[in-house]
Amino acid sequence: MSRRKRVAIQGIKASFHEEAAFKFFGEDIVTIECNSFKQTFQKLDAGNADYVVMAIENSIAGSLLPNYSLLREYNFPVIGEVYLHIQLHLMALPGVKFEDIKTITSHPIAIRQCGDFLDDFPELKVIESSDTAACAKKIKEENLTDTVAIANTLAAKLYGLNILERRIESNKKNYTRFLILTNRKEEIKNSNKASLCFQVSNDVGSLAQVLNILAENDINMSKIQSMPVLGKRNEYNFYVDVEWSDTKKYEIAIGKILKHTVNFSIMGEYVKNDKV
Repeated sequence: MSRRKRVAIQGIKASFHEEAAFKFFGEDIVTIECNSFKQTFQKLDAGNADYVVMAIENSIAGSLLPNYSLLREYNFPVIGEVYLHIQLHLMALPGVKFEDIKTITSHPIAIRQCGDFLDDFPELKVIESSDTAACAKKIKEENLTDTVAIANTLAAKLYGLNILERRIESNKKNYTRFLILTNRKEEIKNSNKASLCFQVSNDVGSLAQVLNILAENDINMSKIQSMPVLGKRNEYNFYVDVEWSDTKKYEIAIGKILKHTVNFSIMGEYVKNDKV
């Protein structure tokens, strides 16, 4: 019998990261809870996890810039991606009514994403916490009858809470993209997407040359993100996601791009997975 996959996530069980892990791997996994994104990479590096699931961008909040630095620092290959439709609900202990509530608690990003709902109840105290699921867990463990959490249905189910209000997020088209990373060699069949990282010279049109090569070979650039090179003035790492339908054209494009870049690396080639 094969051993279950050990997947490191930032946060605790029933967090959005665990939900993303379930969506990619299925629910028959061992979730490794971590206090930070860096700790997930440390677990993988030490052999205490087989995979990391890490949020990289949100359709409302934008890119999680520190996580790009982790990708560069550890250089673990990206072997997949998963998109999650972020749905936020208000939950409390069974029997608690809305009029009993005095405090709302959640992760600061989740709180911001529910701003329109919260604005209607200025009398309620809002407390920020490190994790949405951790807020639900605290309500259960401490029997808080005057407090509600903003979290997902997974948290409500795991910690035995009732959902008082569903879908309280301001923007219903709220999605987060997660990357799947490992430290082992895995063969990815039929890959049609890649995450690249490189630098270009500070000359006029140097980045445009790279982008033109992609266009000439029918390669779609689905994402570009720049980050300053630590300690270097006017030098940037460019993180680019590309998609293709013709592998040969992709290989030709990579060969040409190498001539116009420095510190070029393919962080991962994998199968596009943007279904939600």
